[in-house]
Amino acid sequence: MKPLVGDHIETLKPYVPGKPIEELRRERGITTEIVKLASNENPLGGSPLALAAAHKAIEEAHLYPDGAVFDLRQRLGKHLGVSPERVVAGNGSNELMEILVRTFTAPGDNVVLSQYSFIAYRIVSQVLGLEIRSVPMAEGFVHDLSAMAQAVDERTRLVFTANPNNPTGTYNNADQVKDFLQTLAARPNPPLVIVDEAYIEFVDAEDHIDSMTLHDLYPRLITMRTFSKIYGLAAFRVGYMVCSEEIAGYVNRTRAPFNVNRIGQIAATAALDDMAFVERAASLNTTERARVTTALEAMGVEVIHSQTNFVLCRCGRPGFEIYDALLDLGTITRPMNGYGLHEWVRISIGTPEQNDRLLSDLAQVLKS
Repeated sequence: MKPLVGDHIETLKPYVPGKPIEELRRERGITTEIVKLASNENPLGGSPLALAAAHKAIEEAHLYPDGAVFDLRQRLGKHLGVSPERVVAGNGSNELMEILVRTFTAPGDNVVLSQYSFIAYRIVSQVLGLEIRSVPMAEGFVHDLSAMAQAVDERTRLVFTANPNNPTGTYNNADQVKDFLQTLAARPNPPLVIVDEAYIEFVDAEDHIDSMTLHDLYPRLITMRTFSKIYGLAAFRVGYMVCSEEIAGYVNRTRAPFNVNRIGQIAATAALDDMAFVERAASLNTTERARVTTALEAMGVEVIHSQTNFVLCRCGRPGFEIYDALLDLGTITRPMNGYGLHEWVRISIGTPEQNDRLLSDLAQVLKS
């Protein structure tokens, strides 16, 4: 097959998701309770309103989805205070990234991203053979937005950012983001800027900025969000982006028909009315994130202080070694080898009981 495969595909490393609970049971024969803190899932489960709507929608599983995703876009428009024509829904945020790259780039173009940002940005760009300009992070694992602006040239079509960022949990403050966009806006034919806000509902930093407030400042801005995290609907694969009507029009030319499944559309629409669940999940995360961070630091673990529902940790030993030892105890975390962060492990924030188990198992591993 090699003659049929380009170097950009030959060298592509596939995305490795968090280990499923079922896989760990098969591999190691664990029969006791398994705690999964690997994939930044909502430990409270899914929005009750969304799940009730999904159960009812299953009765109509023989029907195709609404290809225009009309009801969800209308509800998102009301929720966000924008025209529904500016909203595009996708089969998770990943599909929207792929569509944007496919729609707005051509051979010879480049994309700019941050060194330790979500690995999917790199994958969707490399698939099309684009030049990827990876900019080192600033101190503290924060996007160096000034350096990213300097990396942009006349062939840059997309800039990927995340605020807050996965897998580091860090964020850029309002002044940094505004300066970055103003710098790019002064360029002739500036690129599209994607701000991935998958974790925005978990942020409590006062100087963080919601990118929805910046679209007038930078008309080529794209805000991307998901129902997988705070709403607990990861299995349904529903994400969305907000952009100008012009950008949305081009994206709608290239996205696949029926790209968002019917049950997912109905569940996501209902979830937007479940603010009690969102507030409960955010409150739990804020409390437990602080508690877990303090406990880890008391063990001598280095923790990057996070604005998400996970923490990035360095335990003084190779990250994969820590991860593998925790698997033997029935606790699943996420080694960061795929990002080149070989000493680090990412740990999702769970329920108090799950977090207690993680802390106990990790203490046992560190003593061994």
